[in-house]
Amino acid sequence: MSMALLKRHRDLLVLALLTFGVLVYAGAFINFDAPPFEDAAMLMRYADHLARGYGIVWNIGEPPVDGATDFLFMVLAAGLIKSGMTVGRTVRVLGFGAHLLTVWLVYGVNRRVWRANVPLSLFSALYLAVGNGLSYVAAYFGTPFFALFAALSWTLALLLIQRERPSTWLSLLFALSALLGGLIRPEGVILAGLMLVAVIVARGWKTSRPVRWTFLAVFIVLGGAYFLWRWNYFGHPLPNPFYKKGAGLLYMDSFQESLGNMLRLAAPFWPAFLLGFRAPRTTRLSLAFLLPLLGFASAFILISNETNFGARFQYALLPLVLLAWPPLVDGLGGEVGLSWPRPPTVRERIVWILAALSAGLALLLYSASQKCYLVAGQESCASPSEGDGRYEVARILADYRDKGYVMATSEAGLLPFYSGWTAVDTWGLNDAWIARYGEVTPEYLDRYRPHLIVFHAYYSPVFPPKASERNMAQAWFRMTITLKDYAEQRGYILAAAFGHAPDDVHYYYVRPDFADSARLAKQIASIRRYIWWTDGRPAINYAKFSLP
Repeated sequence: MSMALLKRHRDLLVLALLTFGVLVYAGAFINFDAPPFEDAAMLMRYADHLARGYGIVWNIGEPPVDGATDFLFMVLAAGLIKSGMTVGRTVRVLGFGAHLLTVWLVYGVNRRVWRANVPLSLFSALYLAVGNGLSYVAAYFGTPFFALFAALSWTLALLLIQRERPSTWLSLLFALSALLGGLIRPEGVILAGLMLVAVIVARGWKTSRPVRWTFLAVFIVLGGAYFLWRWNYFGHPLPNPFYKKGAGLLYMDSFQESLGNMLRLAAPFWPAFLLGFRAPRTTRLSLAFLLPLLGFASAFILISNETNFGARFQYALLPLVLLAWPPLVDGLGGEVGLSWPRPPTVRERIVWILAALSAGLALLLYSASQKCYLVAGQESCASPSEGDGRYEVARILADYRDKGYVMATSEAGLLPFYSGWTAVDTWGLNDAWIARYGEVTPEYLDRYRPHLIVFHAYYSPVFPPKASERNMAQAWFRMTITLKDYAEQRGYILAAAFGHAPDDVHYYYVRPDFADSARLAKQIASIRRYIWWTDGRPAINYAKFSLP
């Protein structure tokens, strides 16, 4: 009786085991003490302002700007913040919950839709559980939230493909889920369209007609209403970072990086998609499943690859792979003549079980190793950073938050969020004027007369910049030179130039003519342990070695 009960509820027991495993893995291997990553802190600033009734604005009192590209995630976070939760806890609760739900979904779809066995379904879910998802949560990103809705939409698309006569309700749910994915991230619209194409390829043009019309109706009516609202609210149709990171160009390096990330994240499962072409019955499925994966990864040719922490732009493809691969290898063992010995001896059972566990462990170790690629220059797989000096400076600046001070900075994450200062994002991700006109100018800075100028430069007082034709062709270099010249021509105090190498430095300039300037410059210069964000090591203040 107990064995029958156990068998009947084994999927629930496995889900409980997965939940326990995620909690244990998070507590043992994920560092939740590090401050937010730069891009994540930007979204947290928007959510905080929205929760406090200022609207979707970068600076309180200024016009709305859509720099927080995770729109629906930001709105939901703002609602929870307004109910009393802290900003950081809200973002992490949403991310952690979404990650766990996606793990459950991978297991459930493999078991219920594809009828895969328990070990295969379990290891597919565990592969996702120990991957980069929790690292995004630790960095305060909403990436797992977008991945959840991508997985939900793909699950509904798979049901539309599998069922001979899918109901209208299923088509409607697919369209609505796809629309929500597009509201969370703008590239979700591209992914949704590619999923629709996958359904059409798998089902055929005629039989997919109800799905097509339902999808188009939802996106034209509801999606169109949202698009018109946001255009009216923000004054421009696309998210602000697109104008800065896209600029109507094609980015081959971003394209190559995106494809590489997609292949790397799900490397053990790609043979299944290749094997899908072995027979006519699975060829169409394999082609249909590959279209959203390859198409979405290729779409990143339209934007630069900056801020792609740990391949977060491509992470949503991982659960899609894990949801789709089982039917492509179904029956493969019988086709090639593989069969279990009947009856197996005890020795054979033990050997096969140990071999299967070894293969599963190798699979999980590979997935966990993806943490080694979270940031460029990462020196260990344990964590991309144990701290961030910009956070320490922001805590100093927070003491002056009510004095109306302004900073101009290329580091528009931790410093603006934790300081509470009005901030000019000199790179333009959160500044509509800079994004549209291309670059920050001295005249634009004069509108704000910033009290503090901060920028990330690839030179220092002991390794001066070279205004060569090659360097000046780089937009980031030109921006830093503009900021440096602006500060020095107006007599700003060079408080610090922190870096872990003389060609990789954070400059801090303080305007000399306001009440707190001398004190603020001294506080910044006196920071003893300015932690460098990529390796967690103390930085050197190269301003101390500058020539008089």
